[in-house]
Amino acid sequence: MAWFHLVLAGCLEIVWAYSMKKSEGFTLLIPSLVTLVAMVASFALLSLAMRALPLGTAYTVWTGIGALGAFAVGILVLGEAVTPMRLAAALLILTGLVLMKLSSN
Repeated sequence: MAWFHLVLAGCLEIVWAYSMKKSEGFTLLIPSLVTLVAMVASFALLSLAMRALPLGTAYTVWTGIGALGAFAVGILVLGEAVTPMRLAAALLILTGLVLMKLSSN
């Protein structure tokens, strides 16, 4: 169950990162509220996951899911640039996540 909580927390991190971007510096009400609710829920789920998972593993996987997801949303939804260097960086993050998962039980 801890891994489920952790993955869901990471997905909510993507939601709040995107909605924060759309809030235009917290000047738009709905995206600002989505950001805050998603942040609180993401942190709550992360804390549940940390009951069973090591801090380093949980935090690294949480931020990695958020980073890769925000990267993908930036490209697919916001039209951000796709460059070889950015793709290589994303691949390194993904590799780190896989290694972190394989290193913990």
